[in-house]
Amino acid sequence: MGVSLESTSTRKRPLSPFLTVYRWQYTMALSILHRVTGCALSVGLLLFAYWLVAAASGPEAYATAHAFFAHPLLRVLLIGFSFAFFYHLLNGVRHMTWDTGHGLERKSARLSGWIVFLGAIVSTALFWLLIARHTGGAA
Repeated sequence: MGVSLESTSTRKRPLSPFLTVYRWQYTMALSILHRVTGCALSVGLLLFAYWLVAAASGPEAYATAHAFFAHPLLRVLLIGFSFAFFYHLLNGVRHMTWDTGHGLERKSARLSGWIVFLGAIVSTALFWLLIARHTGGAA
């Protein structure tokens, strides 16, 4: 029973497969997008907390926050956050459905992926149309 003195760092070990090993599929993109939207929602939550604190702090603080959120770049970012919310929500429902053992077949998994992605786009558009309608287009 000989013991090898060779360190583990000098032995050749197999590497885990990485993205370059697999053929790219849109289901991979949907999985990555789910993680990205989760991270984006963390940033969006900080902005939402700022807005809530400003709303609770009085008219001057709220006016400052309103001016901050009225900037065109921030407006685009808010649309992106709302897309992240709807995509993450719908994809979470999709994953919960998978947890019950339904929709795991390749065809239904692909179809549900498209439904989630397009549903997030439609939900985002409807959300911002409702905001524009409620504020008279000055959202």
